[in-house]
Amino acid sequence: MSDTADLYQGSLAPEQGVERLMKSVTRIVDAEVIDSAAAAGRLLSKDALASSNLPATNNAAVDGYAVDAGFLEGNPAHEFRIIGKAAAGHPFSGTIGAGEAVRIFTGAVMPQGADAVAMQEFCDADEVKGTVRIARRLAPGSNNRPAGENLRAGETIARSGCRLGAAEIGILSAAGQARVEVFRKLRVGLLSMGDEVVPAGAPTTPGQLHDSNRPMLAAMIEADGHSVHDFGIVPDNAEALTDRYSQALSSCDAVISSGGASDGDEDHTQEAMRRLSIKPSFWRLAIKPGRPMAAGISDNAAPVMCLPGNPVAAFVCFRLVAAPVLTHMAGGIPIPPARIPVRCAFEHRKSPGRTEYLRVRLETGRDGEPEMLLHGRKGAGVLSSLTGADGLVEIPVDNDGVAVGDYLAFIAFRETAL
Repeated sequence: MSDTADLYQGSLAPEQGVERLMKSVTRIVDAEVIDSAAAAGRLLSKDALASSNLPATNNAAVDGYAVDAGFLEGNPAHEFRIIGKAAAGHPFSGTIGAGEAVRIFTGAVMPQGADAVAMQEFCDADEVKGTVRIARRLAPGSNNRPAGENLRAGETIARSGCRLGAAEIGILSAAGQARVEVFRKLRVGLLSMGDEVVPAGAPTTPGQLHDSNRPMLAAMIEADGHSVHDFGIVPDNAEALTDRYSQALSSCDAVISSGGASDGDEDHTQEAMRRLSIKPSFWRLAIKPGRPMAAGISDNAAPVMCLPGNPVAAFVCFRLVAAPVLTHMAGGIPIPPARIPVRCAFEHRKSPGRTEYLRVRLETGRDGEPEMLLHGRKGAGVLSSLTGADGLVEIPVDNDGVAVGDYLAFIAFRETAL
């Protein structure tokens, strides 16, 4: 076994870490009712059901003439008498008789006595005579949207735990539901660690650096629909970290820190967790970047997740481990990231014993197939390698490298372009 493989002995795969934490944390049950229009990113606390059919009535799918398709079938050369007009929001109130037609526009309620709409492109109307001839035969139901085509009364619009996006908000509003019940936002305490870390905008002295992890992680947490409670930057000593963890745990559902999770003399996470009787869940992950991630559970079942200090490693660990745990706690259903096989257009060597994640961009190969190219420099501290990248390539634990032409899993940073 290589030295690197030995280094990862006893470490967990990210999904194992997620499973351990999910078994121990407490899911929130508190809910609130908010405007549907303001519910983007929120998690439904109960199934949303349709109270009535959508649409409520049959309606025209095209502009044209509403007729009885059976009469047209038996009388294809008939000159239909136009007896009225129907537009969206302005239905025709009468009944169509044999040989009669109603001028109708898209979205208008289908008149009684009509079961099909002849498209205006296939109609020859005589405005002077008030008649119309139809050049094509129609099957019953042609261009006639049935009541309940979108939703049937009692049908589930969205299930409990669903994260509401634009489509869900649209259909809820179409169903007349201006208010929706959602779980309250998960309260996530966030802090950075290190004597060398100063806030963005503050002057630096030799050896200091601006805090990038806290703003980056705050953006990721908020994008997932949670509430960030900022506990600032903590110096490198166990007393200060213990005090800050204690403050965060007293008011938050979960705590996330970055930095100080390794085994060095200036890494105080283990001691702070011991002082607070936080039960360790795991201390290392079998991934690169991201090995020095630790996590534990407090007495009140709140997770404390200690991400690596290197920004790329913190990004990867949040997305693969912390994010699904927070979604589970918030009442949602964690969905593993889609892993899409894509051809590699690069070479890379690695040691077995851990899964490796590299930043890549997608391009179209000469044969028209998508392929992955390495993006930016590879270091776990090279934050610039995330900007401009399309996602990560996942190199399996037992692989010793990548060859041009290999197909490996691509994990997109953004899984939809809509």
